[in-house]
Amino acid sequence: MSTRSTSGLGLVRSDFAGQPRWALVGSAALAQVKTDHIRAGDLESLPVDRKELRALVEDVMDALERYGSSFVSTPGGAGWLHVQHVPVRRFVGEILRKLLALDAWAPFASAPGPLALAPYEGRVGLRSSTSREYLAYTVTWSGIAYLLGADAPYNPTRSAQLRNRARVSTANTEPSPLPADLQQRDVVALSWTSRHATTLMPVLAELERDGGTSLLLDLATDPAERCPAPTATGIELRSAPSDLFTLSGTTEDLHPADDEHVVRVKGHSLQLARLVMLLSVLLETSGGCTQPSWRTMLGAERWLDGVLAATRPHTVLLSNDTSPLGALAAHAAERHGANTVHVQHGAWTAESVAWPALHSRDIVVMGERDVPLARAWVRHPDAEVHVLGQPRFDALAALGREAQRRYLEKVLAPGNRRAPARVAVWACQPFSPGHLKDQADLLLDGLNEAEGDWGLVIAPHPAQGADAFTALLKRDGGPPVAVADPRVGARGCLAGADALASAYSTCGIEAALLGVPVLEIGSPGERTLDLAGHGLATRCHNAADVAEALGALREPGAPVTKTALDVVCRWRGDSAAQVARLITQRPETSARSSDPVHHDAPSAACASPQGEGVPAR
Repeated sequence: MSTRSTSGLGLVRSDFAGQPRWALVGSAALAQVKTDHIRAGDLESLPVDRKELRALVEDVMDALERYGSSFVSTPGGAGWLHVQHVPVRRFVGEILRKLLALDAWAPFASAPGPLALAPYEGRVGLRSSTSREYLAYTVTWSGIAYLLGADAPYNPTRSAQLRNRARVSTANTEPSPLPADLQQRDVVALSWTSRHATTLMPVLAELERDGGTSLLLDLATDPAERCPAPTATGIELRSAPSDLFTLSGTTEDLHPADDEHVVRVKGHSLQLARLVMLLSVLLETSGGCTQPSWRTMLGAERWLDGVLAATRPHTVLLSNDTSPLGALAAHAAERHGANTVHVQHGAWTAESVAWPALHSRDIVVMGERDVPLARAWVRHPDAEVHVLGQPRFDALAALGREAQRRYLEKVLAPGNRRAPARVAVWACQPFSPGHLKDQADLLLDGLNEAEGDWGLVIAPHPAQGADAFTALLKRDGGPPVAVADPRVGARGCLAGADALASAYSTCGIEAALLGVPVLEIGSPGERTLDLAGHGLATRCHNAADVAEALGALREPGAPVTKTALDVVCRWRGDSAAQVARLITQRPETSARSSDPVHHDAPSAACASPQGEGVPAR
């Protein structure tokens, strides 16, 4: 298990007047301690009950909603906790994970007591991440002590790491004005990741074939996540103002004074005013498009209002209406009288979403198994769910298997070297470095034990930095390993693989649709897409499982049925056309039926798949 520690501290028992007390001390001092003690990293590595953690997160978020959701809103009426719910929820999860770890340590559980913080340690810090842009905020142990009531006269709100981040402070600057040449459009779509772009662009292309016009707003702040230029003349692409995501500054309304309001977390009393104070750090620092600051959200609402007023679309199309920009866009669309359509861009599980909430009117899901989740998560009073597959999967049938195989062999054996006989592709996620290493060890040890001549090509997640895999490439012995070009990605090479391994990448679904064997890797209890539960993958908890699964590939297996695939993803090659038809016929069909689940839009002509080959993007 990877450590989540943000400091070199330890927890030490330091009783006072016969009562148990605990103090945070530098880890170097632990060697001299005679009482119960533990290093922070070891404490944070203690296993916690994930089901209990999720339930406690719900309890704390409900208490936070009642206590402080009205503290500040945008001029359009979007409350801070509504639009910033995802980063807030993740931060609350970090807090509760540490409290549960504290209770899981037997010495503290048997003698709980006040926690004294470490002087001068910041209360909010960053944990490590392999993502290029995402800021993995966490609470420090001094922050935990502060939330539980400890005095903190000398502890800054932000850690030194956060304070030293090079950020452009433009607290008094508003984003660039709206372009004056915007014209009326039928649909306005928003994208800020490459997964959004590849999900939405096929739909916009189908709309253009039927004479529709659209405006695609590219809000990505990472150059690798930008939308490609559309080839259709009816699709206009515009980027967000370059200075929109640099806005930062204090949010005074989220600095409440201490009061009596608390939320009970097992045996602990968490002070809500102090929780809001720590959460203000997330809203006062700009984290790009994935974690925009509050001032960015204010500027984004003004900008979106201008765009929607100028283009007067009948539909706002989204591939994420839950995280800050998506929730804000759905809220703005409702105020401007536009219908909202959400197209699921990645696989869902009950445990995988940051916030189980969908705000759009029409929810397009990939497969039958997504329907119960969608129905449970919808927030719109007139929401309807449509099982239409995944638009970006329309092109899978045209992938060049032979070209992709040649690519895999080339990266594993450059020059005139001999390529391995069999190749596995690892579709990664931007885990913490420790978690990434655990998965790499599991997979590489399994490949090394497997019969046959195996090589591994690592396909980075689009959000991962290239240096995340440097250490893996230096590993001595074992199968040959290479990293695919980020511009190729898993989509650009999985069709040529003998097997694809991943924990919960949507590429696992793509591989299953193409008949490529899938290995769902990860320790017991680690979440996956549960493709194995539908007969579409093999679950591998350890290296021996990987070796056994690869060995079984030598024998022909039972063919996967279309029914089993449809449960996970409806794949007909016409998903983009079906979603486009749903958008254009919404005014006609809004009153057609009281059934809130639809398995097909009104018939649309199948679109011819567009080949991708290598590279994929």
